[in-house]
Amino acid sequence: MDAILLFPFAEYWDFYVGFTLFVLAMLALDLGVFHRDTRDVTFKEAATWGAVWIALALLFAWGLHEYALWKFPQDARLLAVPGFEASSAAKQVTLEYLTGFIIEKSLAVDNVFIFVVVFSFFSIPAKYQHRVLFYGILGALFFRVIFIALGAALMKYHLVVIMFGIFLIATGVKIFFSPEKGVDPDRNPLIKLLKRFLPVTPQLHDKRFLVTIGGVRHATPLLVCLVFIEISDIIFAVDSVPAIFAVTKEPFIVYTSNVFAILGLRSLYFLLGDLVTRFRLLKYGLGLILVFVGLKMVWLNNAFDGKFPIAWSLGIIGTILAMSVAASLIVTKNEPRKP
Repeated sequence: MDAILLFPFAEYWDFYVGFTLFVLAMLALDLGVFHRDTRDVTFKEAATWGAVWIALALLFAWGLHEYALWKFPQDARLLAVPGFEASSAAKQVTLEYLTGFIIEKSLAVDNVFIFVVVFSFFSIPAKYQHRVLFYGILGALFFRVIFIALGAALMKYHLVVIMFGIFLIATGVKIFFSPEKGVDPDRNPLIKLLKRFLPVTPQLHDKRFLVTIGGVRHATPLLVCLVFIEISDIIFAVDSVPAIFAVTKEPFIVYTSNVFAILGLRSLYFLLGDLVTRFRLLKYGLGLILVFVGLKMVWLNNAFDGKFPIAWSLGIIGTILAMSVAASLIVTKNEPRKP
């Protein structure tokens, strides 16, 4: 079962297309109907959309399990594998999807922190933040597709798997010992490059990303903010995509779990934006998660006959995440909330 893909792209390309069209339709509904006008996103609205995305992610997990139970017994490729059982395979892919979703969600908290800092740095009013994040998420989905496609091609080679595992372990250890660094978008080389080729106006011009002043095209702070958020997501994807490939070799599961986790990022930001500074110990939890998934790639999978139990992975990652969040809130419970 491990030697072949359960969802090969050649046979399931229509699943990729259908899932992508569904996601684009939901995003169009979000921006074109519910957020047509620029306005502040309320806590209730963010909580509702957050619940919607999580419910859709869990509904997809159920649908994936039921489809696998129905389809796998009819797949001649799989029936030819000695000892193959459709029920255990369906459970396996569902747990892999849920584990990937939780990994991406936990690592996404770093993105939320970046959102808070960048919007504060550029003094972006709350009513424009949803628009910036919408296009930021759209760009993130595009780049994740590229990263996942590259990962699917590279992860076929054992040496590459080992290299990515070592990289994740090193990244996790670095999180433990590296000091906190401030975020200064103006010092980012790509932002400097953008300003060199495109003048930037210091004033906002409603919700526009580009504006013409004196016959010259200018970028507004909204565009600079959007570019920095996209750069940050590309950097985070270097960690998150290999981390999900550590728990599954199925590109379809990596893609769907990654996308569902990203789609809830905006709601997560509007829910936790004023609380994220209290998650002081969360970075250590994220470091442990990266070290664990790196160890899976380098050692644990081989130690368990090629596949570390996915249920154990899900339990370990969920426990680390829950404990680091709980510990952070306990440690900072008496601190005044920062604006």
